[in-house]
Amino acid sequence: MSADAPHRVGRLLIVLGDQLDAQAAAFDGFDAGRDTVWMAEVAEESTHVWSAKPRIVLFLAAMRHFAEALRNAGRPLRYTRLDAPGNRGTLAAQLQADIEDLRPAGLVLTAPGDWRVLQAIKAVAAAAGLPLDLREDRHFFGTVRHFAAHARAHGGALRLEVFYREQRQRHGILMEPDDPAQALGGRWNFDTENRRPFPASGPVALPSPLRFSPDAITREVIALVETRFADHPGETAAFDWPVNRAQALQALDDFIAHRLPNFGPHQDAMWPGRPWLWHAQLSAALNLKLLDPREVVAAAVKAHADGRAPLPSVEGFVRQILGWREYVRGVYWTQMPGYQDLNVLDAHEPLPAWYWTGDTDMACLRDAIGQTLRHGYAHHIQRLMVTGLFAQLLGVEPVQVHAWYLSVYVDAVEWVEMPNTLGMSQYADGGLMGSKPYVASGRYIERMSPACKSCRYRPAESVGDDACPFTTLYWDFLLRHRALLAGHPRLEHQLRSADRLDAQQRAAIKQRSAAIRRGELGQGADQPPAEPELPW
Repeated sequence: MSADAPHRVGRLLIVLGDQLDAQAAAFDGFDAGRDTVWMAEVAEESTHVWSAKPRIVLFLAAMRHFAEALRNAGRPLRYTRLDAPGNRGTLAAQLQADIEDLRPAGLVLTAPGDWRVLQAIKAVAAAAGLPLDLREDRHFFGTVRHFAAHARAHGGALRLEVFYREQRQRHGILMEPDDPAQALGGRWNFDTENRRPFPASGPVALPSPLRFSPDAITREVIALVETRFADHPGETAAFDWPVNRAQALQALDDFIAHRLPNFGPHQDAMWPGRPWLWHAQLSAALNLKLLDPREVVAAAVKAHADGRAPLPSVEGFVRQILGWREYVRGVYWTQMPGYQDLNVLDAHEPLPAWYWTGDTDMACLRDAIGQTLRHGYAHHIQRLMVTGLFAQLLGVEPVQVHAWYLSVYVDAVEWVEMPNTLGMSQYADGGLMGSKPYVASGRYIERMSPACKSCRYRPAESVGDDACPFTTLYWDFLLRHRALLAGHPRLEHQLRSADRLDAQQRAAIKQRSAAIRRGELGQGADQPPAEPELPW
């Protein structure tokens, strides 16, 4: 673009696929007579990791619905569809081409949630000689600067519980009316009440979440994805996620009315074939910015104030949004770009190919992965203590685990997914995110789910033909990392138990663990699928 070329538009307001909020900071001062909104669907966002079909459909359908809302509001829009002739394929290339055509005076952008995207847009702006007005993302309760100040105040020792309590006090949420320093009910959390398994008879009277049949826009996207990304994992037949703000608000109201009251007690429990249970399924709408976390938290707090939901359920839900969601964002932006390369446990095993198919004879993993591929969804314990736990015990390279999570879940955007995976799930950061590696044997899964009853493996056994791979690998993990984990107060009991294993037991565990890593155990009955060709 020539320096003296006349401007065709004023400012180009960049809206990314996870910034679908008409009240975002980038829209402040928008002049419909001069400015233009810029949006683009590009293949790069579905191929830089091998994204599953439900995730691609959600992003594209939500983007197209938001674009329609912008047009109806009379806001000028340059929107490039994935199947448009001449689509450049990457955000940077498409933005550069449109800058050359529109010749804007400057660019405006709400701060992205992805380090990679921010660097790409900065580079395009610099190459075009255009000012980039980068604005704070008001979607969150706090800013990255606020989190950085919190970290400095605590000497860099990050702990969710400390941060969460400060958040509660700072924003006056679930605090005693007469004493703003005191937690409502006299307790900061209700973990003991909120971590129960289901009774042997299973969950009863479960209300089905409100689902949304695809409209014409979404059906068009589904057809496009099935054609353009035919070789990608996942299914679209069951797609029914909310794709616009009106639907997201309906989903919020439905959760508050029908599932929040019983959310707390069994939020960590699992039940095969019942993916939704009492969970909210609001994270995708939150991460696309179709919902504001303030309105979500306010709705839950009001439900308690009105006597419609007990405090343990409300606190457990609020903790996920006001505490954990804000915490992982702070970790991501204060630790990038080096965070993505951390690998404290020196793990280098490949991710098993059956993570892309669910073709495994381990019942818990078969259920969690199959559900994930159908719906693009699994709740936090299925992610942390089933799919994530097995990868950590096996010793999978953390970046491969990160890429899988980013690929398969509809709510996966990098700022929230990477710290949860690399830090909380895989302990690749050595304890920055969580205070300890979350490792357990198959007995944990047996306690929280009936999946083990239909599985060929026995969770109480670590060696022998019937030994559960989780249990074998659990003891192998403790033995392999004994020196690194020594002295950790929260692992003292587990390490002492490992120390009591005799030489014969250790040798048997090591031998069986090696067989698992060679793929001789845990595969489905059929020929193991070939490792997919992945673009990273």
